Amino acid sequence: MKKNILISGFLALFVLLFSCSNSNETPETPAVKPPVAVDSFIRAADISFLPEIETSGAALYNSSNQAEDMITTLKNAGCNTVRIRLWKNPANGRSGMTEVKALSRRVKQAGMKVWLTVHYSDTWADPAVQTTPAEWKNLSFTDLKTAVANYTSTILTEINPDIIQIGNEINSGLLWPQGNLINQEVQSLSLLATASATIRAKAPNTKIMIHYAGVKASDTNWFFNKIKSVDYDYIGLSYYPIWHGKDLEVVKTAINTLGKTYNKKVIIAETAYPFTLGYNDWTNNIVGLDSQLVSGYPATPDGQKNFVLAIKTLVKESEYGLGFAYWGGEWISFKGNQAANGSTFENQAFYDFNNRALPVLQAFNK
Repeated sequence: MKKNILISGFLALFVLLFSCSNSNETPETPAVKPPVAVDSFIRAADISFLPEIETSGAALYNSSNQAEDMITTLKNAGCNTVRIRLWKNPANGRSGMTEVKALSRRVKQAGMKVWLTVHYSDTWADPAVQTTPAEWKNLSFTDLKTAVANYTSTILTEINPDIIQIGNEINSGLLWPQGNLINQEVQSLSLLATASATIRAKAPNTKIMIHYAGVKASDTNWFFNKIKSVDYDYIGLSYYPIWHGKDLEVVKTAINTLGKTYNKKVIIAETAYPFTLGYNDWTNNIVGLDSQLVSGYPATPDGQKNFVLAIKTLVKESEYGLGFAYWGGEWISFKGNQAANGSTFENQAFYDFNNRALPVLQAFNK
């Protein structure tokens, strides 16, 4: 009897399962999430003075006039990359390894990329001066290359940036006199190749940039043709109207021509524009005259914003354009409004003279 009841139970369960499997109900298909778009267009700001500004006690405010960490303000505005200069052995420690490593850590924690501008100098390096670090001044060329390789390797170990510049505005090479591109071309290229090879070997995911100041066709073509044997990823260009002309079409042409000729992505690595021609300390500003402005872009908060939007647009419209970086956005008059050794850039910063964020930050919106 028990056996018959057990068999009947199994038959009932089988019928039930069979009927469910042949139901007209269609199983619910799991929703497929669309792939997340990669935010590959670089919207960067150089904020190298920020640690010094913070040490001074100066407070920065967002557009709602609330005190806020500049890194947070930039992140909220849409900035996705922070550019930081690195000096070898600076006299006061500013922009040295310890400070830059700490700032880089904050940037990464905020979810932004780190772009290092390695000057290969103890101080400012630009088209007019490329001074070899004092520690390396008396080295033979062979030993200088070794020093460059070891230092570059240390940078990658300590900071591991997403982008690294081999030098800053190296129009005539770097590490003068031994690395001068004009009169020591072979050695200059060898130094660049040494740094590049070190990066490729130690940090293959880090992108390498070569940075030139200017957009004039004859000059840029001369330079990038000279360094075509060097292994790198990005062409970086500085563009300031006061030094490089007021025609944005020239900038557009430079991006397209260089990108196509050398098969590289191009970034406007430095640019800036004033929101006023006034000043907030007793230090002469770099830009202070109407004659230095680009037509259609007055020295007003909206004029500053629209200039940066114009740069962003022309870079985006080029198949070779990869992004832009604003230089000096943090450089307020943090030493006081009577400082004779203050900021030459406070009228081109991201903040007004009350340290409140300006509309220019809207240009970083994705």
